[in-house]
Amino acid sequence: MTPIFGVTGWKNSGKTTLTTRLIAEFARRGYRVSSIKHAHHAFDIDVPGTDSFRHREAGATEVAIVSASRWALMHELRPNDAADREPSLDEIVARLGPADLILVEGYKRERHPKIECRRQQSHDKGPLAPTDPMIVAIATDNTAEHAGGTGDLPRFDLDAVAEIADFIAAYHALPKPRADAAAQTA
Repeated sequence: MTPIFGVTGWKNSGKTTLTTRLIAEFARRGYRVSSIKHAHHAFDIDVPGTDSFRHREAGATEVAIVSASRWALMHELRPNDAADREPSLDEIVARLGPADLILVEGYKRERHPKIECRRQQSHDKGPLAPTDPMIVAIATDNTAEHAGGTGDLPRFDLDAVAEIADFIAAYHALPKPRADAAAQTA
């Protein structure tokens, strides 16, 4: 089973920035990384007027777009179909291809190890860690938090991406990537 590690926190806490930087760091090290981003709002990854958009608009439940450089599978949740519902994190993970690590942004209520992002400028500053035993570390821009005072979880500066990646790799005991894989991403 592919190890999963999450990045969680309130809106504007730095989740996306940290997640993308961690993806880049693990890829640079030669790891094959997949990611899952949970959105709390409607979104569209297809452009109106394209053929794939027209397929979906016509009623296709799933549309695959395939080219020599990438492929995507879109699944439309139809509100009039009682069987159609937002899939669980486990169901999405099961659809992913092979990887060394899956980084998950969001899904704060799911039961996988996570790092909590905290920014002084975020709207909600209430810590999540005291009520979520799956939060195993904190990443913050608040230097006062680095000194402790909110539990004994490891703390990192939000910009300490290499240190956070080291922590995640150690947490999951990730094997060192092959030297040829690391050389290809350098």
